[in-house]
Amino acid sequence: MAAAGVACRPGFFLPVAVLSRLFRRLFLEGLQRAFDAGELRFFSSLEWLHDPVAFRRYLDPARQVNWVVYAKPPFAGAERVLEYVGRYTHRVAITNNRIVDIEDGKVRFRWKDYRNENRQKVMTLDAGEFIRRFLVHVLPDGFQRIRYYGFMGNRYRKQKLARCRELLGMRQSDTPAKPKEGRDYRDKVEELTGVSLRECPFCRQGQMACIEVLAPVASQDPPFLDTS
Repeated sequence: MAAAGVACRPGFFLPVAVLSRLFRRLFLEGLQRAFDAGELRFFSSLEWLHDPVAFRRYLDPARQVNWVVYAKPPFAGAERVLEYVGRYTHRVAITNNRIVDIEDGKVRFRWKDYRNENRQKVMTLDAGEFIRRFLVHVLPDGFQRIRYYGFMGNRYRKQKLARCRELLGMRQSDTPAKPKEGRDYRDKVEELTGVSLRECPFCRQGQMACIEVLAPVASQDPPFLDTS
């Protein structure tokens, strides 16, 4: 038995509209199979979905709408994708090593010109404008950059992760995790500025160390009497 291939234009895999409908069908069929096998659990406001008829009616609207599937190969593998996303989740706007100089109310920093073959260039901005652009990337109050849901949610994460390990047959660790060594403000200042607050400001050689904290001494002077 022989099979004939149909040629397509270079770089073309399949039409996105067809992929969208295929993914929609396979996803909903997978949900239905999981429901029929009793693998889905519903709690709180979703308890009514235990009923098979209610569950099918709940999925009906999803079968009628067009799903959007974005198909594109990763840049250079999964590791590069994680590296790209990590820059946005654990950093803010600009790293310290990109700042070239801060002088006379001006900030000079390196940037990459994607329109000019990704060449590195240096831009100079007034300090106020630099701060304005930096603050555009700071999340407003009440917003959170990374949110965890499901078994990674903060409230019951420890118990749920233990349950996941149990279901996967993983051995539970009896050794509690060692707490991370705390760093105070002096470590953070030195990391950001390169200036050590522990260094003696006079000899620049010795290290400042806290020996004792003295409580304030109450004044021995007699209280002032108002004779007016």
